Amino acid sequence: MENLRSLFQVMTRRFGLLNKNCCNVGGCDISLIQSHILYEIDNQHNPSMQQIADTLGTDITTFSRQVQSLVKMNLVKKTPDPADKRISILSLTAEGKYIAGSIDQQMNSFLHEVFSQMNEFEKETVIRSIHLLNNAMAKSSACCKPIQG
Repeated sequence: MENLRSLFQVMTRRFGLLNKNCCNVGGCDISLIQSHILYEIDNQHNPSMQQIADTLGTDITTFSRQVQSLVKMNLVKKTPDPADKRISILSLTAEGKYIAGSIDQQMNSFLHEVFSQMNEFEKETVIRSIHLLNNAMAKSSACCKPIQG
């Protein structure tokens, strides 16, 4: 039987998921978690801090620190929810939108280049397999929770 953990470790390394900084856009170093936060803010409609933290499976304290650094970098704006002032709504600034778009372009180019190494059948097989894996992970009792030591 193939070592599944080893398989995922190699894929994670090749994907750059262990890199401290995932991207540099316009002289701005963006960490992997920050790139995920920018992506989610950009793809959800007026999300709250809690919604994004939940989506990313991150505790709110760690998440708050990341958001604060993105606010300082002028990439994210926090606005009190008019209906409930205790809730902060997150949005991207113009610069944040530019950075998120640039990261998206870089990732899409990378994936396009990777998939260009495959024929159509292989590409469809991998994409179908990723859907199957994502669905199985969503049903797993261990999914989306921080791993306990």
